[in-house]
Amino acid sequence: MNTSTQSSGTDTIRKQVQVKAEIGRVWKALTDHREFGTWFRVSLAEPFAVGKRVKGNILYPGYEHLEFQCVVERMDEPRLFSFRWHPYAVDPKQDYAKEPMTLVELRLEEVKGGTLVTVIESGFDRIPSGRRAEAFRMNDGGWAEQMGNIKKHVDG
Repeated sequence: MNTSTQSSGTDTIRKQVQVKAEIGRVWKALTDHREFGTWFRVSLAEPFAVGKRVKGNILYPGYEHLEFQCVVERMDEPRLFSFRWHPYAVDPKQDYAKEPMTLVELRLEEVKGGTLVTVIESGFDRIPSGRRAEAFRMNDGGWAEQMGNIKKHVDG
């Protein structure tokens, strides 16, 4: 699949995948809320916009009872799409609003034969210690899967 994985200590997850699509095509897959929803498995009713809180229903099997929620940080076309969210916020009885959010950066780089997609999620060291390791572990695995999903989505 041409993916690579790096994690920096306990604070940062970093994954990469090279796709056989032009950067503009990948940018659209990341920033068009309908396309993002297709490969990320979430139903979003509204488009992404800088500073906007975007919500939707998670469609991933076993997690359909949860809401996806993020705050868009940056949209620097066609190189950087970033947002903040509460990582692995899966307990419907817990109020995550008081916790710090992690920063997710999706970076695009033109390379020979396509586009290099890099996801960097940082800020895990600020997550409460009782759930930090599990949030890191689950998001590390989740981003590995999502890199495969975007590759399949844009490679056709």
